[in-house]
Amino acid sequence: MFDTHVNLHGEAFAEDLEDVLARARESGVERFLAICDRYDNFPAVRAIADAHADIWCSVGVHPHHAKDFTSLTAATLIAEAAHPKVVAIGETGLDFHYGYSTEADQVRSVREHIAAARETGLPLILHTREADSLMADILEDEYAKEPFQPLLHCYTGGPDLCQRALALGAYVSVSGILSFKSAKDVRAVIADVPLERLILETDCPYLAPVPMRGRRNEPAYLVHVAEALGALKGVDTETVKRMTTDNAARLFSKAAS
Repeated sequence: MFDTHVNLHGEAFAEDLEDVLARARESGVERFLAICDRYDNFPAVRAIADAHADIWCSVGVHPHHAKDFTSLTAATLIAEAAHPKVVAIGETGLDFHYGYSTEADQVRSVREHIAAARETGLPLILHTREADSLMADILEDEYAKEPFQPLLHCYTGGPDLCQRALALGAYVSVSGILSFKSAKDVRAVIADVPLERLILETDCPYLAPVPMRGRRNEPAYLVHVAEALGALKGVDTETVKRMTTDNAARLFSKAAS
């Protein structure tokens, strides 16, 4: 399996990161993508990737933090992406739920990230919350200028953004949320996404899947995300593991080279 979204650089794993990784490997996780959420965290994220042969990383700024990096440009992201362990741009996106950053700052940031993804050819990791329509409009506008590869990560949005992004060749990643009893709307959206466009993630240390809810999430629990997706799609877990791993390797091709 390929855990395509892990937050390994924070306090949650400061004391037992190597034990966490060992448990994940024992559970069948063979590759990890460590996510950058703030540009000033990038050196720590990259250091984790550099220290482990089976970990790669991204570079980017979460929409919550767009206000803190208003001078970040596509050129800077492109330069950082030259590092051999950087295999994606982001996560970036739009999140209007909390309003930590203004809409203007978030839109400016996501367009810079899109430009970097387009130039580097790396996939663009997108977080969207309560901004589906605007996100879809931006993706279509930018894609019309020149294509790039979108990934809707930890997708909990509606069917419109999902289908509009799929029409642009996007992939969609699912997390432990898929297993939550309350996530009927999420399952309904993911049911209409072809398995060939789906990948798995934990988004650890958050969103632990059933039956691990209430615990700190970690990559070893990715198997439960695979089980939830298999139950939704009516296929066995081993098929889900194989297909989503192949999908992730195709999407993050720099990690497979």
